[in-house]
Amino acid sequence: MRLLPCAGAALGLALALAATPAQAQTATSILFIGNSFTFGSGSAVRFYRADTVTDLNNEGIGGVPALFRSFTDQAGLRYDVFLETRGGSGLDFHFENKLGVIGQRPWDVVVMHGQSTLDFDKPGDPAKLVLTARQMAEFLRGRNPKVQVHLMATWSRADQTYPPKTAWAGKPIEAMARDVRAAYDKAAVAAGAVSVVPVGEAWNRAMQTGVADPNPYDGISPGRVNLWTYDHYHASTHGYYLEALVVFGRLTGRDPRSLGENECSGFELGLPRADVRALQQVAFDQLAAAGGILPAPLVLPQPVAPERCAARR
Repeated sequence: MRLLPCAGAALGLALALAATPAQAQTATSILFIGNSFTFGSGSAVRFYRADTVTDLNNEGIGGVPALFRSFTDQAGLRYDVFLETRGGSGLDFHFENKLGVIGQRPWDVVVMHGQSTLDFDKPGDPAKLVLTARQMAEFLRGRNPKVQVHLMATWSRADQTYPPKTAWAGKPIEAMARDVRAAYDKAAVAAGAVSVVPVGEAWNRAMQTGVADPNPYDGISPGRVNLWTYDHYHASTHGYYLEALVVFGRLTGRDPRSLGENECSGFELGLPRADVRALQQVAFDQLAAAGGILPAPLVLPQPVAPERCAARR
């Protein structure tokens, strides 16, 4: 049956209105591929708000992806957040064993990183990272040619720096993060990545500016935070929180300070407001040093007490 012009117009308008809510709620899909540095080993972050993200390995992980989800919710952004992690692994493990899981759907954005020393057998050697980052990026583009791939450069390990006969023994604590970043720059070129997320450099900045203590082996100085957990290897809650802030700022272009010192996840994790404020400043300064982020701190007319995060939408 042919519709009259007015009836056709009315139907078209009705269909457009019906589609609007669904379109307005379209979320960006993001997948985190990594290891314990993503899932938050050694801290309260590991199982934090696991119900707000999808763990493709069904291990109940929240981790840094859940913090990212919380930050984006607070910023009014729509992300569907997924993670695929395995402790102690590099990208070679995920490429060799997890493509069936990772390839279940095309992704809009992927954040991924390799093993913390770059190569178990050859610490500091970037070759394996460069190869596997390229292989994984090619696979991801096979599912979505427009996927945005970000590589995350991780931090210096105190346990690989201060004890004798370790890979970075005798070098400044900042050296490992600088070496890791140089390796990720090479990997980003090979993989055609959109960016390298400068988490390790943010850790360096936190130590250089007096926000964080650079050596957990000789005690933590008053007024400074410890970015490492008890093993001086993985991050503390403070360390993972800083990681998540840098990822949030780099991927969204938002000033991490726009979340405010009363940011709800920091409150739920037990971080003092002064620490939240300091870590947000470090994250902003590191991102601003590379350009591409505009200052937009949250400025309130009077202090506001933090509250628990709102329920998942």
